[in-house]
Amino acid sequence: MSAVISQSKPSYKGSTLRNLLAIRGDRVSFLSKLKQDHGDVVRFHIATQAVWLLSHPEHIRDVLVTNQKKFMKGRGIQMMKQLLGEGLLTSEGEFHLRQRRLVQPAFHRQRVASYATSMVEDARRMRERWATLPAGAELEMSQEMMRLTLVIAGRTLFDADVEEDASEVGQALTDLMAIAERIPNPLAGILALLPLPSNRRFEKARQRLDDIIYGIIRERRASNVDRGDFLSMLLMAQDEEGGTGGMTDSQVRDEALTIFLAGHETTATALTWTWYLLSQHPEAETKLHAEIDSILQGRLPTFEDLPKLRYAEMVFAEAMRLYPPAWIIGRRALVDHEIDDHQIKAGDLILMSQYLTHHDARWFPEPEKFIPERWTPELKDARPKFSYFPFGGGTRTCIGEAFAWMEASLVIATLAQQWKPRLVQGHPVETRALITLRPKHGMKMYLEKR
Repeated sequence: MSAVISQSKPSYKGSTLRNLLAIRGDRVSFLSKLKQDHGDVVRFHIATQAVWLLSHPEHIRDVLVTNQKKFMKGRGIQMMKQLLGEGLLTSEGEFHLRQRRLVQPAFHRQRVASYATSMVEDARRMRERWATLPAGAELEMSQEMMRLTLVIAGRTLFDADVEEDASEVGQALTDLMAIAERIPNPLAGILALLPLPSNRRFEKARQRLDDIIYGIIRERRASNVDRGDFLSMLLMAQDEEGGTGGMTDSQVRDEALTIFLAGHETTATALTWTWYLLSQHPEAETKLHAEIDSILQGRLPTFEDLPKLRYAEMVFAEAMRLYPPAWIIGRRALVDHEIDDHQIKAGDLILMSQYLTHHDARWFPEPEKFIPERWTPELKDARPKFSYFPFGGGTRTCIGEAFAWMEASLVIATLAQQWKPRLVQGHPVETRALITLRPKHGMKMYLEKR
């Protein structure tokens, strides 16, 4: 499938004040309207900042892959350094590449496969806990999925039981996500220095997360035991190329916290949207149940079952198309760059939205419909690579992508084997575009026993 890339001059849209107010409100609607009215390349301003919205897969590939060295991460990720330090999500340049090489072995296929049993066990414990609830009891599914993926992250990546901290970590993460509300504000740097209640909540949340992570690091350093998990690999990693030896506690903290938070938050959000979509599409849900029953025959799933759980994977892929947890990527141009005769200047901000491209009818006919069958190998191969990029692209592709796909398929199979989540009647479902695309009002559901 191909499309002609517009050669027209980029458009200027609205006053800078109107743009600022609009993007601080409903970000998705604002950017969607820009794309709808002006096409694949749109230039506008927020205060004094020139911003480019790129929506064509070839343009996205140009920035994320072909010419990635000409760009650095955008303002939102730079602000996240207040929390994540110099972890993989926020670091740049040669330091990022060295850190990625140190972390990469923890996500090799064999290592990831070893996490499967733990993932299934934690999902099994959740479904058994659900069985103890009164009939018709309402659940906040977004909180349930946050709890589950947090426990999985703690156990598989750090060999630590963090279930008792799950509620506290979840609230801390919500407080930290509020930083996204400031990203478009040109006064964000000044606001961060003021004694505002939001800043106090941020500091308290950061301190709580540091207490948990540093506590795990101290315990592990003292024991000096290789438990075969992600944290053990960080503690043993040696930067031979950089000549810096092992990681400091601060470096380990930054990488551990990045994977701990980014990994569980995005997967939990995607799973929440998955249960919502299945509850609204009984035919797809029936196909999913038929696959699970046929393959598993009543037993729990294993790593070896993953290639057979094709429909479960297709359901999750389609959920991330409609509601990509990482819904936008920002880059800042380090040098002047040209894209299809459009002159991008050094310092300009580039926005590329997974949400917008995933909802483009050129690549996904009837884009608002939930159709897992879009993800047959034939249809996938017929689309441009960057028509779908929930995990980013280039050297900044999410390092935990294989982990996330495996976790989602195993969790879906384990929970859907016994339960059918149902949306509470009248519960409003809207998106809230922060750093991730969360359900604005949560996701109130109840459970039906299969």
